[in-house]
Amino acid sequence: MRTQVAIIGAGPAGLLLAQLLHQRGIESVVLEARARDYIENRVRAGVLEHQSVDILRAAGVGERMMREGLPHEGIVLRFKGRNHRIDFADLTGKAVMIYGQQEVVKDLIAARLAAQQPLYFNVEDVALSHFDTDHPSVRYRVDGREQTLECDFIAGCDGFHGVCRQSIPPRDLRVYERIYPFAWLGILAEAPPASQELVYANDDRGFALLSMRSPTVSRLYLQCQPEEDLNQWPDERLWSELQSRLGSQLATGPVLQKSVTPMRSFVTEPMSTGRLFLAGDAAHIVPPTGAKGMNLAIADVQVLSNALESFYRASRSEALRAYSATCLERIWKVQRFSWWMTALLHRFDTDNAFDKRRQLAELEYIVSSRAAAQTLAENYVGLPLSH
Repeated sequence: MRTQVAIIGAGPAGLLLAQLLHQRGIESVVLEARARDYIENRVRAGVLEHQSVDILRAAGVGERMMREGLPHEGIVLRFKGRNHRIDFADLTGKAVMIYGQQEVVKDLIAARLAAQQPLYFNVEDVALSHFDTDHPSVRYRVDGREQTLECDFIAGCDGFHGVCRQSIPPRDLRVYERIYPFAWLGILAEAPPASQELVYANDDRGFALLSMRSPTVSRLYLQCQPEEDLNQWPDERLWSELQSRLGSQLATGPVLQKSVTPMRSFVTEPMSTGRLFLAGDAAHIVPPTGAKGMNLAIADVQVLSNALESFYRASRSEALRAYSATCLERIWKVQRFSWWMTALLHRFDTDNAFDKRRQLAELEYIVSSRAAAQTLAENYVGLPLSH
């Protein structure tokens, strides 16, 4: 089989890249290791920057998002027992959209299948070859049959643990990483959110976050230990701890999912080698405090799709050669913001009394200074996209 672009991974990055290329008349084949049901129901991020919303709409997959998503014009910072609203609309003239990653994936899969474009699930034994030449290829097995996909380019959109980054010789990569000494215990609950906007809480007992997926489904998080045993967190204890840290009477309900998410910052440079291009979590991870993971993936593939269009329509390679540097300029700014939000709101085991008072002073400054609040707001709603 032959195509122009082989896309490894059917998360938001891979599927959106395929959709953007299809709009431009560029052929692609998408290979995904997991089953369709798994990736359509894997609960992940749910905050879309205003530019991500625009990109999805322009890609023709925004109709359900605009109908069912929840526009938010601010967030709430809670500390010292009080709530303080950061007004995005007033500070930036922009908003974000609450719409779960799994819903974005469902919309993109539906568009891919409606266009009768190749998308393969349950793909095994993926191996990349010759991506340092003009004739890369991908070997894989599907339905028990060995296949070879010849292509012009390979897009590695297969996540942090995927095969694409691991296929690059370690000597050709520089890795920057920070592992945080805490994790998030997250639940998805069939209960109406206690707030119309996200609440980020800095509490003596640790960080907490009130989020939502719909008017009837809440997504909530607690700071916990990376090795936390979920068996030690029955629903009654979870709700009690959440109410204590968030300082509000939460509407409780059946807990549909419960998980522990480790926290790390990670960047690999460069994001391309030869004709292999990494995008999304294959190239970078951010702690979820800043709500940037899916948004960075969307920004990556916007840059990559434009560069591929320039190559095929005008035989120009400059944008492809600049892909890594173009994306990394924005990625590092987003990494800074995600680290800052994490440091601002969490309890570190190494913190002393001075550190805790300094942290509260910084929060007080943010909510009392328009300039400081505007800095938070413009980063949260989304920095300008790279070109």
